[in-house]
Amino acid sequence: MNTLDPAVLGVLEQAAQDPTAYARAWKERTGRQVIGSFPMNFPSELVHATGALPVIVQESRTSITEGRSLLPEFYCSYTRSLADQAATGELDVFDAFVLVDHCVQLLGAADVIQWVKPDKPMHFAQFISSMDDPWSGAQVEDKVDAMRHEVEEITGVIISPEALATSIWAFNENRRLLREFFELRRAGRLNIPARQLQALVKSSMVMDVEEHTGLLRQLLNGLDPQAPAPEHLVRLHLSGHFCAPPRPELLDLLEECDVIVINDDLYHGSRYISTDVPEGQDPFAALAAWYLDRNVSVPCATRVQRDVDWQNYLVDNLDETGAEGVITLMAKFCEPLMLYYPELRKALNTRDIPELLVETEHEGLAAESLRTTVEAFVERIRRQRVRQLTPA
Repeated sequence: MNTLDPAVLGVLEQAAQDPTAYARAWKERTGRQVIGSFPMNFPSELVHATGALPVIVQESRTSITEGRSLLPEFYCSYTRSLADQAATGELDVFDAFVLVDHCVQLLGAADVIQWVKPDKPMHFAQFISSMDDPWSGAQVEDKVDAMRHEVEEITGVIISPEALATSIWAFNENRRLLREFFELRRAGRLNIPARQLQALVKSSMVMDVEEHTGLLRQLLNGLDPQAPAPEHLVRLHLSGHFCAPPRPELLDLLEECDVIVINDDLYHGSRYISTDVPEGQDPFAALAAWYLDRNVSVPCATRVQRDVDWQNYLVDNLDETGAEGVITLMAKFCEPLMLYYPELRKALNTRDIPELLVETEHEGLAAESLRTTVEAFVERIRRQRVRQLTPA
């Protein structure tokens, strides 16, 4: 298995594990504002162009206590964690919050934050969910312009086209470097633990983008991408988990079952880094184009587009990468994924692609029960291998 420079990786893992501590230290060091946003489509470039630090607020690993009385138990773990972080003071480091989508539960969590922290500005401009109607592009551009003015109001800084173009380039470069790690993994030339790859992406959501890019370059320069994964490992695609990252312990458990994750469409994975903002044009219009392009790059259950769907994307992707099966990670009570999942499963079953649904929640991981389930799934794939290699 390849190894990443432990000193550099340690910095990234620490930021991923404790985002608010990183944000607090950055704020103390620079004296500038920290603006929190929520998954999945707010363009962080807008905040960065003002000199503030954009941070995608993460699900906390601490137990939910105070937040239990603020949102119903049938809300997903991410939104219940947001409510708890607001109630316990973990979100105090943020000077304001911005969001553009995407589900009723997230809006409920935003309402709780506003109620608990009435002194914190909360700006919401919902992007249209219909991606290919004649008016979609113009509506998104209008929302980007509204969000631009709201960010300027929060920070007291006017966003110039030149500053935004510089920020766009910085985030594009960061995504490009992250994609190098994923492309090496898909090609079978990079075999690092899935938890480390997740830490690279998660840390990019909370760190200063220039600092993060410098650390990624150090990791890539020290990498020897020549060691292929052992042939006996079962190659899997991880799907789902829109807002929060899968627990690292879950990723470890999968790999302990002789699995190698060669691709994913997770938010804390390929989905987040899939699409660059167009350069060389009006930068504000480019942010709108980025939003519309993302659903083509990696389709989403929260969006509607007549000529794009997630199940066909997934099947085509499996053909490309050679993944032998799909594990769908569904956060408990995630309504968009719950509604879309039957279509996804039907498409995979029709093509005889092995698929396993794993429901996750904030409160814990039934490790040994899940291990047994995953081992049975892996054995099913191995038997399918034998059938495919055996002459009729």
